[in-house]
Amino acid sequence: MAGPLDFTHEALMAEMARLREKLAAGMDTLAGIGELDVGVTAREAVHSDGKMVLYRFRGERAPTAKVPLLIVYALVNRPYMTDLQSDRSLVRGLLARGEDVYIIDWGYPDGSDRYLTLEDYIQGHVADCVEHLRRRHGVDAIDMLGICQGGTFALCYAALNPGRVRNLVTMVTPVDFHTEGNLLAHWARGIDIDLFVDTLGNVPADLMNWTYLALKPWRLMVHKYVQMTDILDDVTELENFLRMEKWIFDSPDLAGEAFRQFIRDFYQRNGLVEASVEIGGEAVDLARIDVPVLNIYAEHDHLVPPASSRALGPLLGTRDYTEFAFRSGHIGIYVSGRAQKDVPQAIHDWLRARDPDSRSPRKAASR
Repeated sequence: MAGPLDFTHEALMAEMARLREKLAAGMDTLAGIGELDVGVTAREAVHSDGKMVLYRFRGERAPTAKVPLLIVYALVNRPYMTDLQSDRSLVRGLLARGEDVYIIDWGYPDGSDRYLTLEDYIQGHVADCVEHLRRRHGVDAIDMLGICQGGTFALCYAALNPGRVRNLVTMVTPVDFHTEGNLLAHWARGIDIDLFVDTLGNVPADLMNWTYLALKPWRLMVHKYVQMTDILDDVTELENFLRMEKWIFDSPDLAGEAFRQFIRDFYQRNGLVEASVEIGGEAVDLARIDVPVLNIYAEHDHLVPPASSRALGPLLGTRDYTEFAFRSGHIGIYVSGRAQKDVPQAIHDWLRARDPDSRSPRKAASR
């Protein structure tokens, strides 16, 4: 007889039996999974400075692009999310379309990096990588793809160094840090950031991870692990899940002084919108960016809401501004099946339309 929740004792017992079978199969599956490969595309280190390394990716064929594309990733996570596995790789998608792709790996900061500033990262490391690529390829300016916080860095670099960036792509990049519904921004605005950094020094990775998980505690700390029971007997799906888990928890600590500046100047003072950010004593004015800009955002992003990203257009000095909306969350824009086709193609088509040597007609700007 069915109870108030509309299931029978027999049905409940059968469901429990199926769960036991799944868990037993899962133990066998997990026992057979070895070390998981991440960052699967061949690459070579071409420049380094301290813990920062600049890598060049090697595709299955030589690049056809004459201008290199530099990926600037966030400090808070490892950049292999762009190349997580062979069938989930933004990098591979770009290489397959002929782009010449480089990426900055920030490494894992330790106590010796406690006093690194935003100037060290943007006008130091990013600037050095750009100069290396300009010399290596014999070009005046490069193409740049900034992702998440790395997109904010890319915007600052482009504003401070006119003539060094030829085309700029920003992806899930926060610009307006005071938009409604941005829980992370609301939390950050309430922090006594001086007390926080003076107490901790470098910001522990585990603290940052738990902060992100707490934004959606049921979904990120309970629901996804309950759902995992459905794939315990599927080796491929389980490996995919574990790669993502590895990336989530393989996070570096954050250099304390740079963290202090980023929270204060961007989250608390909304410095890009208010034009109040200074890097190394020089004002960051986004109106100085007069090169083509492609802004890619995720429609269901809880970390960088669309409104935060879409605030970019009116702040720029360029008339060639394009937005590309992708129906996903903050992570899905890298790893979903549809993203593997749509996102690299959108970036490639946009870049080629602005290549003076391309036979493709130049596309009209849109806002």
